[in-house]
Amino acid sequence: MSRIAGSPGAILYREWKRRYVPVVTTLIAILLGLFPLVVSSPLIPDIGFLVLLTWRLLRPEIWMPVAALGFGLFDDLASGHPIGQSMALWTIIFLALDLIEHRIDYKDFWFDWFYAGLAIVFHAAGAWYIGVLMDSHTPFTQLLPQIGFTILAYPAMARLVLGFDRWRLSR
Repeated sequence: MSRIAGSPGAILYREWKRRYVPVVTTLIAILLGLFPLVVSSPLIPDIGFLVLLTWRLLRPEIWMPVAALGFGLFDDLASGHPIGQSMALWTIIFLALDLIEHRIDYKDFWFDWFYAGLAIVFHAAGAWYIGVLMDSHTPFTQLLPQIGFTILAYPAMARLVLGFDRWRLSR
């Protein structure tokens, strides 16, 4: 059995899991936005952004801030946002998180949840403002339930991403 665990195929599989599980789970989460779901007001969180943010907060070492550009472009193309909206907002959030983490030595789940809440509010406000610049007349107050629900969904998403991370690092 030890011979199988150390075989080249098993090593390649473990290396594939270690490298690509965060990327694949984030891309799948972005594609979940393509499912037709009709609601009268925005309540459903942006799952792709939430998964990306959760991976970033749980494992800051796996992605540099420039990774947000690629994921943002994929999100813009998949969801129909103006090209550059997610790219800019997600990159700004990644840069801000890098700046915060380099200045603050202490980190735990509550701080991650707080930073996730700030990032979620910034993302929603930025997307709303870009919509206003494009002549949308949606009041910001209409987004408050979605922002609140997304902030409250962060612990569940953190649990899910942590499960993927444990599987990713398992032998």
